[in-house]
Amino acid sequence: MQFLIEALGSHGDVIPFIGVAAELRRRGHDVRLYGSDKFERLAGAAGIPFAATFASAEHVSFLNDARATDSRDGLPLIAAALLGNVEHALEVIEPDIVANSVFIGSMFAFASRLAAEIHRRPFIPIHLAPAAYRSEYIAPRFSPLGHFESWPRWFKRAIWKLMDRRFLDPIFCAPLNEIRARLGLEPVTRVFHSWLHEGAVNIAAFPESFAPRQPDWPQRLRFTGFPLPRPADEPSLSPEFETFVSQGDAPIVFTAGTANTSSHAFYAQSAAACLLLRRRGILVAQRRDQLPQVLPEGVVHAAYVPFAALFPRAAAVVHHGGIGTLSQALAAGMPQLIQPMAYDQFDNASRARRLGVARELLPRKYLAPEVARELELLLTSPATLAACAASRSTVAGENGLAAICDLVEAIGAE
Repeated sequence: MQFLIEALGSHGDVIPFIGVAAELRRRGHDVRLYGSDKFERLAGAAGIPFAATFASAEHVSFLNDARATDSRDGLPLIAAALLGNVEHALEVIEPDIVANSVFIGSMFAFASRLAAEIHRRPFIPIHLAPAAYRSEYIAPRFSPLGHFESWPRWFKRAIWKLMDRRFLDPIFCAPLNEIRARLGLEPVTRVFHSWLHEGAVNIAAFPESFAPRQPDWPQRLRFTGFPLPRPADEPSLSPEFETFVSQGDAPIVFTAGTANTSSHAFYAQSAAACLLLRRRGILVAQRRDQLPQVLPEGVVHAAYVPFAALFPRAAAVVHHGGIGTLSQALAAGMPQLIQPMAYDQFDNASRARRLGVARELLPRKYLAPEVARELELLLTSPATLAACAASRSTVAGENGLAAICDLVEAIGAE
């Protein structure tokens, strides 16, 4: 079979799709991957043919914009970058399309959705985080506010409509329909309400234990578990970090995510919290200039470190609430302190808290004394440690990559 996969976003958004592509290749299929050329090296290392549809310079420009980490200000940036690139992406994908092509895409893979529609081929959306799914029951959490369980369903339905009409449709739907008109396609409405979920099957790439199915979620939705990399595909720790981890107490790992270049306060307060706790720490940030110039003794910087190899040997993980980091921490059975900033991070944080494996601090409260106090509570709580052990056992019993590939193979065989 032939699978054409488009994945856009940060490392946490794209790496799972590299894993899916690699697994499909192992099963003997023709697989092509499309996205930012920032990920070309990773795709090549996995043996996956790759074509760039998005320049890394644009990717870096977005990340360097402080507005990118704010949901309200960041969404217009995402819409402009995404929709300004759709027709170029279509031109890149078009030569690879054959009679039996099956399209797979991440949340913002608009070009592959359009290509599937034009060529009347199956499209399979894969959503990595439950916040992609709206509900009038337990609504996704996009802010410090909660899931609105006690609000009337009619009111939540009205909120979704108002949000679409006043904010999302003008920046996403209007330019998308201009593109659709040029392609001879009918206009669509409320892109985030239903269009994003249309497909031959709708894959929720997380376990139902993490986000229980709501009555109004898509009928074709199938849960697979987290698409974590196979252990054989994960690199080991570098000799430098192997030595650091081995020579002392288990460190606390801090990361604000690869899609964040303006977390100077996060890393400064994290380093200070390590000093207060008298604990070793690893500050993971692609850019060293986000960190204090001088770090406390026992606190080190890593531009990159494989989480699958590091997390099981850590004491706790402090992070932004990205689904990739969170799922790796669940797999390792690590206590988590989450500082959500935007988008699905609030929702992910809530769900981790409900599992009993995490605590949460909002950015304005992320100060060294509070961080130290929260970490002390996590590390000394028998209930938290028991919940972490349970999460590790649950995730170990899943194989999200295999489940995803089984589903897409079944669609390709129809």
